[in-house]
Amino acid sequence: MMQPLLIAVLGILVGTSLSAVGAEVFPIRPIRLLVGFTPGGAADVSARVITRKMSESLGVNIVVENRPGAGGNIAAEIVATANPNGYTLYWSSVGPLTVSPALGIKLPYDPIADFAPISTGVQSCNVLSVLPKFPANTLTEIIALAKAKPGQLKYSTQGIASTGHLSGELLRSLTGIDIVQVPYKGGNEGLAALMSGEVELGFLSGPSIRAIGPGRIKTIAITCARRDTTMNEIPTFAEAGVPNFEATFWYGLLAPARTPAAIVTKLNQAMQTALKDPVVVQQLEAQGQGPAPSSPEKFAQTIRDDLAKWKKVFAQPR
Repeated sequence: MMQPLLIAVLGILVGTSLSAVGAEVFPIRPIRLLVGFTPGGAADVSARVITRKMSESLGVNIVVENRPGAGGNIAAEIVATANPNGYTLYWSSVGPLTVSPALGIKLPYDPIADFAPISTGVQSCNVLSVLPKFPANTLTEIIALAKAKPGQLKYSTQGIASTGHLSGELLRSLTGIDIVQVPYKGGNEGLAALMSGEVELGFLSGPSIRAIGPGRIKTIAITCARRDTTMNEIPTFAEAGVPNFEATFWYGLLAPARTPAAIVTKLNQAMQTALKDPVVVQQLEAQGQGPAPSSPEKFAQTIRDDLAKWKKVFAQPR
């Protein structure tokens, strides 16, 4: 008869082995990825381009599920309350995790406590643009004109809490000018408003500017901290006269809080591999997005920093 001590030791060894196997085999079935925006937009395209390559590394399909609504907050809530086993993930923009709480919107989730950041995926910028006939050619001249005509210059955005809105609010808070946001349903509508003269200013994406063609628009400054290599002639806001201006926007991958660290690490490694692939990089850059891989810790810090930043911006009196 087997000795009790031997039975106990064998039980421990078997349990340890099973645990190790369980950790090693993730994932063993398709992963669900929630995107809080409609198909075909920047969020959806970047998610599909990157996760298609990640699927090859992980050996399972990553199924993108579009759940638009409330600026991405509906998808965020689904993931925040999901089983933290790595099979339900969230592709988030700046909005649901930093802008919505900065605006004081009551959320059914905690943007810090309810998620496990995995990695940022891409980042992008806007370009402040005007028509050729606009009577200002530099950022300094636009600011002077806005101060001379408070509340009269309008700028188009892709909607409330969109990247264009954030760029305009940051400019307003740093310079004290009074410019008026005119929100549209999306980037194409905002671009059309600028081109038709409905608004005087617009915060446009790189692909939009390239699609317009030369001579039809004046580009003033880019919102990122550094110049864009594909539009290197456009100065940053800091170079153009507004120090401390930076509005860089990201999409990133998150899991529910309490997802095991080993799973987070494996997903991060798959994303790092995807973002180094030349085909992936080319596809992202065609959309005006630059690969921006990070560690989980750095992504978590980015979320905290952006939350504090946008809270400060929106706290400024109008």
